Amino acid sequence: MIEPYQVVGLIPTMRGIRHRDEIKVNIEHLEHLAKAASWLSAMALPVRLITIPEGALQGFNDEVLDHDHEWFARECAIDVPGPETDALGRLAATYDAYVMATAKARHPEFPGRFFNVGFAISPQQEIVLTHYKVTPLQPVEHSVTPHNVWDRWVELYGDGLDAFYPVADTEIGRLGIMMANEASYPENARGLAMNGCEVAYRGPYPHPHAGNGFYEIQNRARALDNNMYVVANQVGTYYLHTDSDIPIDTFGSPSMICDYRGTVVGEVGYAGHSTYLAGTIDIQALRDFRARAQFGNWLKDLTTEQYRTIYAEPIYPKNLYLDRKPYDHAEYRREVTEKQIELLHERDVWRRP
Repeated sequence: MIEPYQVVGLIPTMRGIRHRDEIKVNIEHLEHLAKAASWLSAMALPVRLITIPEGALQGFNDEVLDHDHEWFARECAIDVPGPETDALGRLAATYDAYVMATAKARHPEFPGRFFNVGFAISPQQEIVLTHYKVTPLQPVEHSVTPHNVWDRWVELYGDGLDAFYPVADTEIGRLGIMMANEASYPENARGLAMNGCEVAYRGPYPHPHAGNGFYEIQNRARALDNNMYVVANQVGTYYLHTDSDIPIDTFGSPSMICDYRGTVVGEVGYAGHSTYLAGTIDIQALRDFRARAQFGNWLKDLTTEQYRTIYAEPIYPKNLYLDRKPYDHAEYRREVTEKQIELLHERDVWRRP
C-alpha cells in the first residue's frame, strides 16, 4: 500500500539563459527554494514528490526572442542525462523524493535539433521517466516534437502509447508528464491515463490565457476526465537574462493540485515571486475510486471504436521538421497556421466568418 504523502510544487523566479553555463544560476535558486518548501510542507506528511515547472532551468528565451533553432540547440540545450539532471538528482536524494522537471534538450538521433523534454528522477538519482513534449505552444515554441519527425520517431520507438505518453511505475504511484500546452488538448491527458498514469505533472501556462481561467479549467478537467491527480505549478517572476534587473510577470494565475475528481486540494495564488504549493496525494483512495465507482470512473465506458471516426482524417502535417529546422514565428504563421485554418474551412468543419 502507498501511504498518503505530500507533493511540493516549486514556483521559482526564472532567469532566461544565453548560454548553457547560466543554467547553474537557476539550479542554485531551485535548491534554496526546495529546502524551504520541503521543510515546511513535511510538517503535514512526508514529501515524496517535488515538481519543478517547465522553463525553470532555461527560461523561454528561444520562444520570446525567436532564436534560431540550431543556435539554441548548440548553445543552450542540455543533454539528458547530463550535469543538470545530475544536480536535480542530488536534490532528489537529499529530500528522499522524486523530482520532476523539464528542459530543452538534444537527442542523439536528431543532430542540430532540440526537444522539450520532461523527466522524473528517483531518490536513488536515476532517471525513471523521459517524455518528449508532443504539443508545444505551436505559433512560437521552436522545440521539435515526435510528430514533427514522425517517420524516424516511429522507426526508433514504435507507435504505441509508450512512444508518446510514457508512464513510470514508482513506489509513489504511476507518474506521467503533461507539459503546458499539452494539457490544452484532452487527448494528451487521455493518452497518459490509458497508459496507467495516476499523478500527472503539468507545466505552466502564459498570461493572459492563464489569468483568464484557461489554466484552472484545463487542470481540473484533465484530472476529472481521467481520475488522476494533476500537479500544476506556474513560474514566478521572469527575468529575461541572468543579469537582468527587470522583472516581468508572464504567467498570471494560481498554481494548484487537483485530485482524481477534479477538486483543488492545494493552491497558492499568483504572486509574481518565488513561492511553492503543497497538497496530499492519496494513491490508495484514487485506486479504490477507480475500482468501486459505478459512475465517474470514465475510462471503463469508452466506446473506442466509435471515437476512432473522429480522427480518421489527418489534420496537422506530420514530419514537418524531418528534413529542415523549425520555422521562425513569421514563417510558421505563413506556412502552417494559415494553411491549417484554410484546411478546416475547405473541409467545412469551420464556416468562414
